[in-house]
Amino acid sequence: MAAVQAYPVRVDASLDAPPSRGLWLVKWILVIPHYIVLAFLWVAFVVLSAVALVAIVVTGRYPRAIFEFNVGVLRWTWRVQYYATGAFGTDRYPPFTLADVPSYPAHLQVEYPQRLGRLGGNLWMFGWGGLGLIGIVALIAAVVLLVTGRYPERIFDLVLGLNRWVLRVAAYAGLMTDKYPPFRLDMGGPDPGTLTLSSAAAPGPG
Repeated sequence: MAAVQAYPVRVDASLDAPPSRGLWLVKWILVIPHYIVLAFLWVAFVVLSAVALVAIVVTGRYPRAIFEFNVGVLRWTWRVQYYATGAFGTDRYPPFTLADVPSYPAHLQVEYPQRLGRLGGNLWMFGWGGLGLIGIVALIAAVVLLVTGRYPERIFDLVLGLNRWVLRVAAYAGLMTDKYPPFRLDMGGPDPGTLTLSSAAAPGPG
């Protein structure tokens, strides 16, 4: 069987065991402060992506500072969605930071591209969760959790796979990579890109 090709956008998450049965009912209220901050961050994301587009067309490079900020916005958004309507996968309140938080159960990394095609791409303002497909699947899992006290693992795998797909497309549309997002979910478990990095970092036999 052919190995799955890694994508430069890596999305990982681990499921609390188990999340609270009923906390998900009020999480959408608890994350309102995050939504307010993210509204401003996403405005900055769109403006800075337009600046990055000009830089890419002129130099073929994505300005590093803008890249790190925009990845941080995606990362922050993913943590909030994982906590609330996009997964209900943890009861740990998301941190207010653009940086990765190793102790938090949701992570997003994007490999910095050394060169990008000067034709650029399309800026895409996006959302997920809510009443979309991911939100519906996550809601099904939450109802099962409420009734049984367990989050179905197969539904979690599907939710994580759907979120991976959306975040890969978001990074591609935000000009962070020239690699077209694969048409696959990579459901559950570590992201193939994360596994590839871990294998590359492992020391060889002594």
